[in-house]
Amino acid sequence: MRKIGLLGGTFNPPHIGHLIIANEVKQALGLDEVRLMPTAIPPHKHNPTDATPAQRLRMVQLAVEGTDGLMESSFEIDRGGVSYTYDTMRALKEVEPETDFYFIIGGDMIDILPQWFQIEALCKLVTFVGVQRPGSSGEQSVIPVEFIDIPSIDLSSTMIRKRTEAGQSIQFLVPDPVISYIRQEGLYGSTTAKRRT
Repeated sequence: MRKIGLLGGTFNPPHIGHLIIANEVKQALGLDEVRLMPTAIPPHKHNPTDATPAQRLRMVQLAVEGTDGLMESSFEIDRGGVSYTYDTMRALKEVEPETDFYFIIGGDMIDILPQWFQIEALCKLVTFVGVQRPGSSGEQSVIPVEFIDIPSIDLSSTMIRKRTEAGQSIQFLVPDPVISYIRQEGLYGSTTAKRRT
């Protein structure tokens, strides 16, 4: 059985926090690879300067390029629409029945796991892996979760978008190829901040 980690999210844009989480979980659990899987439809209100699903996938590709064991996954974007994790995992298991999947979640998501759609059935399809994020409540869950200690970094895509729009530097917070792509595509209002990003 292959051991594959899945890190979902909007990745609007991907940043080094995502890469640290994926790599630390891969190393701690001895996974064959970790796939960063952008959602098809972001949950937040769409801003005209936001990235499209294709652009978010491309940024993830650029972020993981050349990194051993980290991959992009277009699975949810290819399926389209709003996907429940249960539906995604059931479809993935049909495609890859000989794979053990490890679904990575931040500490802020652990408290609401019992409210997830078809959570009991989902627990039979994946092993949940919890990583602590600043402000999360700790390692308590009524749902089985394997906890991994990772270096703490208080970084969010929302903050990256705001800094870009304000013309502030995002150097060292986002991989250089992703910064170049953000400039090239004029994402997050970056056309006014090209010289300073």
